[in-house]
Parts: sequence; structure tokens; C-alpha cells
Amino acid sequence: MEEKILNIFRKDPDGFISGEDISESLKISRSAVWKHIEKLRELGYEFDAVPHLGYRLKSIPDRLYSEEISYGMGDNIFGRQILYYSTLDSTNTTCFNMAVKGSKEGTVVISEGQTKGKGRLSREWISPKHRGIYMSVLLRPQITPFQAPRITLTAAVSTALAIREATGCMATIKWPNDILVDGKKLGGILTEMDAESDMVNFIVVGIGINVNTKTNELPKGATSIYKQTGAKASRIELVRKILQKLQQYYILFSDNGFDTIRDEWQMMAATLGKRVRASCMNKKIEGEAVGIDADGALIIRLDNGFQEKILAGDILLLR
Repeated sequence: MEEKILNIFRKDPDGFISGEDISESLKISRSAVWKHIEKLRELGYEFDAVPHLGYRLKSIPDRLYSEEISYGMGDNIFGRQILYYSTLDSTNTTCFNMAVKGSKEGTVVISEGQTKGKGRLSREWISPKHRGIYMSVLLRPQITPFQAPRITLTAAVSTALAIREATGCMATIKWPNDILVDGKKLGGILTEMDAESDMVNFIVVGIGINVNTKTNELPKGATSIYKQTGAKASRIELVRKILQKLQQYYILFSDNGFDTIRDEWQMMAATLGKRVRASCMNKKIEGEAVGIDADGALIIRLDNGFQEKILAGDILLLR
């Protein structure tokens, strides 16, 4: 009922709406209207109330409520089931467990904070409450496990483009999953997979972004949209934009393959043309990153002219 009331105000965002009109529209009593508006106030929504005029929605809270994200998403498959939490240990863990139990593709798990946020290579993702975006999306692509790295790169392209369009920050991508602005880490992608030898059962795509995170809350070498722009960004708008871009590029990948996404990735790459050191399989490889192949592997040209392909590992930009 609260969502229905909000939808009435959304149709006339600057106007006053009487309790009587809301009551008649929703077939509930005036007293019930008041109780539901009080509940919305408890959730952080602010209303003006003026005798003989009614209520006006003054502001919405900076909270990633499912209803706020879903509003205006249309038929986006990643906007149909969004599960909101105040705090989780990890959105990836929760989404993974839901996937095992049969949740549908497009399920989104989002939390205001994480106590055990996951980064790559068992690192911790710092997740201060109400500051960033911490969400996981369930995908069930018809691919083999060997093709799974393409999903990480598809998610990275979607996220970087969404950040550019929603905030103006010129996000770039460091292979395979870091989102950078001005060479500093703004966010990251963590994909976790359940698969058999010849097919993927599901992939959970975790997306973490430092949005309104303050400087003293950031790890060394990291940045946030707030730090880059000096202004708070709408986390709701950014989540919507990411989910819209993810649908667009996921469908593109499913229908047309990886080539277009590979081209987009290379145009936004922070890695290519740079000297890098790759740590993988208990060895280190140093050279110039020159591209990614059709499987999403990073191609490094060694000093002797030979090339190495890296499908998994840690990359350090040297210059």
C-alpha cells in the first residue's frame, strides 16, 4: 500500500494531493491513508501537510529501497525482483544461496552495508553503510565454464558506461574487473560461478562502487564519486542505470556474442598500452598489455616480442 501511495505522488511530484483523493483512489479510509504516510515517514520519506490542500512528497530518502529502484525500470529483467537489506555479510553469498535454491535469472540482492564484503583473491571489500552500492545480480547464461570470464568483462563495460552517463566521471576498466577513475579504484566486479564440466548453472555478478564514500572511509589508492566530483550522487539513479546497461549488454552478449563487448571494453581500458606485471599460477609476467582475446584473456607482449595470454591473475600497472 505504501508503494501505491508513493506512485500517486510520483505522478504529480510538485503538487498537493488530498487525503480524501488518496482514500478514494485506493479504496481505503482517511485514517489508513494517514497511517501509511506515517509509516513512509519512518522510512525516511518527507511530506508537507497543509490543511485544505493535503500532502506533498517533499523528498525521498537516500536508501536503496526496492520500490525506488524498480520505479521506471519498465520491463528490465533486472528490475523485477530486487531484494533490499539494511545489512548483510555479503550480497554475493546471499545471492549465491538463493541461486542454489532456484531463484530466477535477474534476481538482484542489494544491501546498504556489508560486514564481510568480498573482493577478488579473498580480499575484503570495505562497505561503509549508506555510502556505496553493494549489489549482486543472478545470471543463468547458456555458456560453458571456459566462457565465464566474458561475463565479468560484460559487467565491467556495463558498470563503467553507467557511471559515465549517470555521474560524468570518466570511468575506465583495469583488467579484469576493476573500475578506475583517474587511475584510482572506484569499484569492482566479482563473479562467482556454479557449473558442471560442460555448462554453467548460474553466475552471480557482484558489483561494488564507492559512491558517496568519504575520504577517511576509503582504503589506500581508492576514490569515490563524491571525492571526484565534490557532490553527492544519487545512488538510486546509478543503480537503475547499471541494471539497464547490464540488461542491454547481457542481451547483446547472448544474441551476438562477445565481439562488440570486447571492442567496447578495449575502448575504455585503463590497462592497454601500459606496462604491467601479471601474477598468476605462481609466476610473474611483465610486459605491455596489448589487448584481450575472444575469450577475455589479457594479451601481454613480453620484452622478447613473444605474447602471453592471462585468463586469471592479478595485474599491477607499472607505467
